[in-house]
Amino acid sequence: MFAIVTAAMAPGMALLSYFYLRNHYSSYTSAFVFRTFLIGVLLVFPVMVLQYAFIEEQFFENLLVQSVVLYGVIEEFFKWFLLYFFAYQHADFKRRYDGIVFGVALSLGFASLENVLYLLANGLETAIGRALLPVSSHALFGVLMGYYMGRAKLERASKAKHLTLALFFPILLHSIYDSILLLFDTYFIIGMLPFMLLLWWLALTKVKRAHQLDQ
Repeated sequence: MFAIVTAAMAPGMALLSYFYLRNHYSSYTSAFVFRTFLIGVLLVFPVMVLQYAFIEEQFFENLLVQSVVLYGVIEEFFKWFLLYFFAYQHADFKRRYDGIVFGVALSLGFASLENVLYLLANGLETAIGRALLPVSSHALFGVLMGYYMGRAKLERASKAKHLTLALFFPILLHSIYDSILLLFDTYFIIGMLPFMLLLWWLALTKVKRAHQLDQ
């Protein structure tokens, strides 16, 4: 049990540390980042209940529609909603990069508990694959969401546009991710490898751009 929880949490902690340690933060901001991570953890339960209810009531019988609506739209919308109301509204953003840190924290809180539950159900042997794909993809969706949240916070003239993009791109990319898993099935790596490389490139480009704008 301890080994599974540790293996499930480790990739999320490693990724959060990577993005967090790129800048120095005060103890106040660090506490806010940790709180945002916990909010992401707690988000797993209502999202799972909602997804289960939709599946049981057979609202979305088509598997591709499920991939887009139940996972892409629902998960990213609620992450965006909570990031907006708990971090964007209350945290002190001094830089655009701060938005990335909060976005990654919330997304990795969600991904970490989701990963714990998955490993408990499917065993420790799935840990590496989970770390490389679902956990890292959630972190990268969080980078994009947080990047645009940070710009919305500090660039008030284009606030509405950036808040919209903070929701649009994670939903789009998450939907593509789950659609690849469904459409390629056993051979999902054929579609997933180029997609993950693209996702990493997009995320690191936004990190670099945030630093440029902050300077």
